[in-house]
Amino acid sequence: MNAELLEALNILEEEKNISKETMMEAIENSLINACKNHFGTSDNIKVIMDHETCDYSVIAEKEVVEEVYDPAIEITLEDAQKVDSKLNMGDIVQIPVESKSFGRIATQNAKNLILQKIREEERKVVYDQYFEKEKDIVTGIVQRYIGKNISINLGKADAILTENEQVKNEVFQPTERIKLYVVEVKNTPKGPKILVSRTHPELVKRLFEAEVAEVKDGTVEIKSISREAGSRTKIAVWSNDENVDPVGACVGMNGARVNAIVNELRGEKIDIINWSDNPALLIENALSPAKVISVAADPDDKTASVIVPDYQLSLAIGKEGQNARLAARLTGYKIDIKSETQAVESGELPADYMDQMEEVVDEYIEETYDEEITDEAITDNECTEDAYTEDEIEFVETEE
Repeated sequence: MNAELLEALNILEEEKNISKETMMEAIENSLINACKNHFGTSDNIKVIMDHETCDYSVIAEKEVVEEVYDPAIEITLEDAQKVDSKLNMGDIVQIPVESKSFGRIATQNAKNLILQKIREEERKVVYDQYFEKEKDIVTGIVQRYIGKNISINLGKADAILTENEQVKNEVFQPTERIKLYVVEVKNTPKGPKILVSRTHPELVKRLFEAEVAEVKDGTVEIKSISREAGSRTKIAVWSNDENVDPVGACVGMNGARVNAIVNELRGEKIDIINWSDNPALLIENALSPAKVISVAADPDDKTASVIVPDYQLSLAIGKEGQNARLAARLTGYKIDIKSETQAVESGELPADYMDQMEEVVDEYIEETYDEEITDEAITDNECTEDAYTEDEIEFVETEE
């Protein structure tokens, strides 16, 4: 029997990850509980168990008295001396208790106590396993839809992906494997309750840690992240090694790294920008891909006024204000975006600003045009000496 018990405990420890010490303690408690049910008390009961062999014995300590009023805790001198002839009145004698003598109810209660302990330990082991994965990503298998929620199998436990944590328009098929962010793990009487998400910004961060070695080892640090799940994410990255380009490391060769994450997120767009301690530069980067003329940031009020070219205004704001909204979340600044024309009208730019810009542009084009014609024409021999004058440039088509 003891060999069978030891084997059973070894199997529990191997398959369920329940320690033998815990189960032996449960067996001891069950035997004491059985004695209480059988004798009416367990105050004088001791269980001695060898944790190596699982041999055990149950001992009842009884006081030697002249007349017995409670057989559970008292014994006559005559009966006591049958155990040990040296005992006298008032001594304590240890009487072995045969567990086979327990009644059916006491035995059943002891069995239920052990089974309850096994179930509790199973739940505790599963809870501890997934509690360690809290704030991390796990891979789950889609089981079925429960209303608008989705049941996900994580291995030893099931999780529920609620409607609020699902990305709009994402549809999963049973047996499909997906990545999930573990938001919280709660310990309940029915087992661990695991809350997972597909919309949490940290999901993108953890995916980059899994995909980009430089992020995982700390060379590249994700400083900030803002996300509108299913549509677009912006992340700001910083390199702790001047020889490592943080944006390039996250993008990967030919975009391999970022594309792997985009595929996992079902086509969600990801903007990766350089982090800067200078709030104006950070805001300029955050509004990418829009070009910015000027940024006036107030670190105390966490506000910023941004001026962009007229033709870049819609790009800076984004569809339904998405680009500006994500940039504001990423930087922590309330961003006010204006076009050049609006800035001139509000007095933030001088009234002749547009004229000045036109002159600068015209001068730049003229200089660039002349330089390109002079250098390229002479180099490629596309302008002949007769065709080139100081006042005009004529393009002469050369025969191939």
